[in-house]
Amino acid sequence: MERILLAHGSGGKLSHELVRDLFLPQFPAPTLARLDDAAVVQATAHTIGAELPEGSGPCRIAFTTDSYVVKPLFFNGGDIGRLAVCGTVNDLAMVGASPRYLSAGFVLEEGLDLDTLRRVVASMRTSANEAGVEIVAGDTKVVEKGGADQLFINTAGVGLVPDGIDISASNAQPGDVVILSGALGDHGIAVLSEREGLSFRTRLASDVAPLNHLVAAMLRASSDIHVLRDPTRGGLATALNEISLQSGVAITMEESRLPVHEAVRAACEMLGYDPLYIANEGKLVAIVARDAAEKVLETMQRDPHGQEATFIGEVKTQPEGKVLLRTRVGGTRIVDMLVGEMLPRIC
Repeated sequence: MERILLAHGSGGKLSHELVRDLFLPQFPAPTLARLDDAAVVQATAHTIGAELPEGSGPCRIAFTTDSYVVKPLFFNGGDIGRLAVCGTVNDLAMVGASPRYLSAGFVLEEGLDLDTLRRVVASMRTSANEAGVEIVAGDTKVVEKGGADQLFINTAGVGLVPDGIDISASNAQPGDVVILSGALGDHGIAVLSEREGLSFRTRLASDVAPLNHLVAAMLRASSDIHVLRDPTRGGLATALNEISLQSGVAITMEESRLPVHEAVRAACEMLGYDPLYIANEGKLVAIVARDAAEKVLETMQRDPHGQEATFIGEVKTQPEGKVLLRTRVGGTRIVDMLVGEMLPRIC
C-alpha cells in the first residue's frame, strides 16, 4: 500500500509527482495546470457568477492558498505568523499581483498557551501592515491534545494583476538572464539551528519578509520580467527545475556568482547540506529579458530586500528541462530537483 511520506512535503520530486499524478487529474482547471505560485483569473460576470459594477470592465485577480506547520513556532528572524503572511503575500507577488486581502485559518491544539497565540497573531498584524495587506476573513478549529503540533495556520490571499503583466514559470525564453535577489539558505538553516539547539559563531536569522514592494519596483523599472519565483521548499535548485520544465528550456548557473552568507556556508559544510536546496522565505529569482536585466538589477539593489541581488545565470535552448551548474573549477554538472526530505517542517 502506498503511503504519504515526509518527502511528499519537501517541494521536490515526490511533491511534484503527487501533484501531477493525484491532484491534477481530478482538478483539470487550465489555470491550476500552470502550477504557478498563484492562479491568475479574469474577473468577469461569467467567472464570478454576478454582475460587475457598471463601467468597471473586466480585471485580473490572483488567488493563492498555503498552509504553515513550521517547527519551532518561533525562530530567530521570524515565527509561524510572520511566515504565513509573508509567504502568502510573496506567492501573489510572484505572478506580478498587488496583494490586497488575506484570510487566516488556525488549527489549535488543546492546551496551547494563549500567550503563544497572542504573540503569533500580533506578529501577523505587524507583518500585514508591513506588506500593506488586510486580513479580512478567518476561522479557528481546536483539536484534541496530540491532534496537532501546537498550531497550524492556513492562509489564502487575493491580489490584483496590472494590465500588461504576464509572469509565469512557463514564460522563460532562451537568452533571458537569471537574477537572484540575495543570499541562499538563511531561513532553512535558521529554523534548523533553533530546532536542534545548534550554535554558530554568528547567530543565523531567517530572511522571512514580504517581497511585494520589491516586485512592484521591479515592474515599474521594466515590464520585460518573464518569470518570478520565491525559492522556498526545495530551494533555488528546485525552483529553477520547475521553471525549466514548465518553459521547456535549459537554465545555467555560475557557482561563483551564487551568494551564500559565510555562517550558512559553514553550517551546510558541517551538516552535509547543499545551499542550493535550502529553503528561503525572503528571496526571489527573476528571469528577465536581457535588454532589461541591468535596469531591473539596479532597481532591486536599491531595495532593502534586494541589496545583494546579482546575476547568476542565463536561459538556453538545450538541454531542455535541465538546470546546469558551472562549477568553480570549470566543470559542469546537472542540478536536479530535490529528492527526499532535506529539512522537514521549515514552513
